[in-house]
Amino acid sequence: MLDRFLPYRLAVLANTVSKGIARLYADRFGITIPEWRILAILGAFGAATASEIQGRSAMDKVQVSRAIARLTEAGMIQRTVDAADRRRQTIAMTAEGERVYREIVPLARAREAALLEGFTPEEREMLDRLLDRLQARAAAGETP
Repeated sequence: MLDRFLPYRLAVLANTVSKGIARLYADRFGITIPEWRILAILGAFGAATASEIQGRSAMDKVQVSRAIARLTEAGMIQRTVDAADRRRQTIAMTAEGERVYREIVPLARAREAALLEGFTPEEREMLDRLLDRLQARAAAGETP
């Protein structure tokens, strides 16, 4: 029963994929999965607040906060206080963070390609559409 339960299967798949990619960068760059997710978000979308990162990553507030602290200490990101609202901080990659990001992206893309090897272009497109639909339904709370 559990091995056919979609939420369980998705969680196991996500963890398996994340751990596989994490092996590629953990030893080399000394960063964790949550830290990589933050760099990936900043690399893809630019500077953001911790709340925006949390929303894009599906990580909880504590994970985001700890990862931001470690990346700041490692010199990969910097926080800038908003002059208009001193409670608000914008987080952006430093030159070091950008360097690490640029080195990890090809590794992550190669892992993605290996995972999708053997899927036809049509299957890849269908998988993408199905994942988008599942994400939209989950975000909309379309459950009983």
